[in-house]
Amino acid sequence: MSLEIRGCGTALVTPFGRDTTVDVEALRRLVQFQLRGGIDFLVPCGTTGETPTLEHAEFLDIIRVVVQEVAGKVPVIAGVGGNSTGKVIDLAQEVEKIKVQGLLSVAPYYNKPTQEGLYQHFKAIAESTRLPLILYNVPGRTGSNIEPATVARLSKIPNIIGIKEASGSITQQMEVLSAVEPGFFVLSGDDAFTFPLMALGGVGIISVVSNEIPGQMTRLAHLMLDGKYDEARKLHFQLLPLVQANFLETNPVPVKAALAMMGLIEEVYRLPMVPMKPENRAKLEKAMAAQGLLQTQKVS
Repeated sequence: MSLEIRGCGTALVTPFGRDTTVDVEALRRLVQFQLRGGIDFLVPCGTTGETPTLEHAEFLDIIRVVVQEVAGKVPVIAGVGGNSTGKVIDLAQEVEKIKVQGLLSVAPYYNKPTQEGLYQHFKAIAESTRLPLILYNVPGRTGSNIEPATVARLSKIPNIIGIKEASGSITQQMEVLSAVEPGFFVLSGDDAFTFPLMALGGVGIISVVSNEIPGQMTRLAHLMLDGKYDEARKLHFQLLPLVQANFLETNPVPVKAALAMMGLIEEVYRLPMVPMKPENRAKLEKAMAAQGLLQTQKVS
């Protein structure tokens, strides 16, 4: 199966009701909000979706709901990460039956594999499924870094089609872009890096802040794809205070607080995530007000 991934995809939050169960109706509304904003693809059950706290059945149900709600309008890339290769393979094979268009798999966390271990981990996942696979490198959260040489090796595997690069190092991102096979998609995993990474040859962003502003983040990505750098630069700096406010505390705490302020979801987390500190919430609210996001945004 081939898959073209360009532009902006949203790393969807998982809405919970006040009893902390998955709020399916809020999830459906959120998907429709994204579609109306013109988003290019959706990524449920990633880090932003609080997947470490989800039960197995909840995980699969969330992906089913998103696929049903999208109804083929945009690709759905399901998160299937973990630090047990065998368990990730089992999960990938279950998700494949739900008819998603691709998989996003984060580097194994905590057990800190070597570069050869990372290579063999992702190779085994790719060989277990017919779906296109996107790597996810976020060493600040996993404790392991998929180095450019390893990404280059993995880019030779036919159904490993790209990487969500969130190393926080523009030097590493440049090395990845110069090392991978032609046609391998390099996507930013940091909202703030969308402009610089795409200017260097990246093809898009898997975004957190697009939960709140799908239209603006999609426009930014498409301006970059169209080579309209002056216009994109202006939009980048216009959105930057909101992007920064969304990372005042650990993701997805600020983005869920923001969506609750917009009236789109209940502000409910599962432990160990807890609500924002009041002083950080005030900064987030100020950044949202500057973007005109505190008007009623409820989606019917």
